[in-house]
Amino acid sequence: MKIEYFLIRFCVIFCLFCSTVFARELTYIDAFLNPSKLQGSGELTWWGLHVYDASLYRGSSPNSAEFALDLRYYKSFRASSIIDRSMEEMKKFGVTDVQSQSWGRQLATILPDVEPGQNLTAIYSPKQGTSFYFEGKPIGRILGAEFPKAFFGIWLDPRTSAPKLREQLLGQGCPPSLFQETCN
Repeated sequence: MKIEYFLIRFCVIFCLFCSTVFARELTYIDAFLNPSKLQGSGELTWWGLHVYDASLYRGSSPNSAEFALDLRYYKSFRASSIIDRSMEEMKKFGVTDVQSQSWGRQLATILPDVEPGQNLTAIYSPKQGTSFYFEGKPIGRILGAEFPKAFFGIWLDPRTSAPKLREQLLGQGCPPSLFQETCN
């Protein structure tokens, strides 16, 4: 009887903790998307290694221009590695070396190193640019209309190097209007 009581108590405390963490995570996304709605999620693997889980959040209106992309890491990465890989991917969409270097310098002042279990979130709002969060706390913003198209294109552009992840993120929905893609 004592073991059953212990297990039940443990499960209740664990569930309360998990729901609190989940609610805390969405608070900052909800502030922008009022409220947020998960459109899709998936995982990025590389050579069989689970790198991160990605989730795409949209506002309650499917035509809303605002959206958020949350990445929960399963491997440790230095900020410089994340930035280098991001710039590499952006160049595939035609970003020039000069622009890539400029954005890379901006990201270097924003992005931290990440450890397994930590998350980075980028939220796009046409009026406020691209805001970055680490573990739910604001860490910086990049203004301008070209950056979000290139940055979020890493995951959402039809030419992404991770088409399976893109499909999972979009689910049955359309891509954000930032990508001006026709949707059935």
